[in-house]
Amino acid sequence: MTARTLTNFRAIGFARNPGAALHIDANGRIVAAPVAGAETIDLGGAYLSPGWADLHVHVWYGGTDISVRADYCGVSHGVTAMADAGSSGEAAFHGLREYVIEKQPETVKAFLNIGSIGIVACNRVPELVDLRFVDVDRTLAVVEANRDVICGIKVRASGVITGAWGIGPAKIAKRVAEICGLPLMVHVGEPLPMIDEVFAILTEGDIVTHCFNGKRTGSITDTPALMQMAKDIAGSGVRMDVGHGAASYNFAVAQRAIGEGLIPFSISTDLHQNNIDGPVHDLATTVSKLMMAGLTLEQCITGITTNPRSVMGLGEPGIGDRADFTVFTIEDADEPVSDSMGNHSRLSKVFLPKHAVLGTEVYAARRRKT
Repeated sequence: MTARTLTNFRAIGFARNPGAALHIDANGRIVAAPVAGAETIDLGGAYLSPGWADLHVHVWYGGTDISVRADYCGVSHGVTAMADAGSSGEAAFHGLREYVIEKQPETVKAFLNIGSIGIVACNRVPELVDLRFVDVDRTLAVVEANRDVICGIKVRASGVITGAWGIGPAKIAKRVAEICGLPLMVHVGEPLPMIDEVFAILTEGDIVTHCFNGKRTGSITDTPALMQMAKDIAGSGVRMDVGHGAASYNFAVAQRAIGEGLIPFSISTDLHQNNIDGPVHDLATTVSKLMMAGLTLEQCITGITTNPRSVMGLGEPGIGDRADFTVFTIEDADEPVSDSMGNHSRLSKVFLPKHAVLGTEVYAARRRKT
């Protein structure tokens, strides 16, 4: 393996200034001083941040009917870490671990679905039909055996999955998460349960994904009271995650919420087979939409680096750590984009990933949408 020295970059998203050059030894570790014989890579004045992290993807390819290959979400598009958001429940988690998590160069973590079968046949065979679809003891055992890669519990708390069972599965998932000492990621959308019922059971560290969905009776913009409730729980430490997806991001909801001071904790894609060719495409396009909605550059970077990385157990890469960076530019544009509801807008600025750096490897990266 070849040692590397990265030069001519603009550091962003770091609590500690990495300096004018970054040195990576032949083992892929960041070191304080130049390494003899290292290859110098001039980054041409591009931004360099901690590696981009996508907190909501579906990459149990072959294990579910909607998952994409992890390669489609990762380093080739500037992403060095990702979390599969509930594709697998306890019954098949060993397969997700062996065939995806342990095979990828990126860091891959997972939220374990409270439904034992996971999202094997998405919405056609819901994973939470009734109590027979949840095995608490086996779920707890899988968490204990895989604590190095499981970063939370996932529940899809919307009517197409839970039917008349309503808030019940979310309450079970919350209790399991509490027993495990892990955060709960809860998918919100169409009722039942009602979104305020879900908000009422969440505590600090839990994650609301699809926070800017525009589904009537399932959106934070339905009433002023719901918007205030969303702000209140966010203020108490509940984390709002974008989770764009095929049905869960609305331009107007995002713009209004951000305008009222509700800043998402994390910006994620919910990439899967039904949205990778549009409207989502990739993390770069998604974060560009959030900048269009009113986030600052710094808020965007925090939402795709520091915050989601913290949930995955990843800190800011520093001396002694494996090199883990994304190199990107921000370019002027006039590009048509859509949200999940079929509304159209145009991006005036776009994030363009150029490289992902993991260890000694420097991968070429690009946007999927060109």
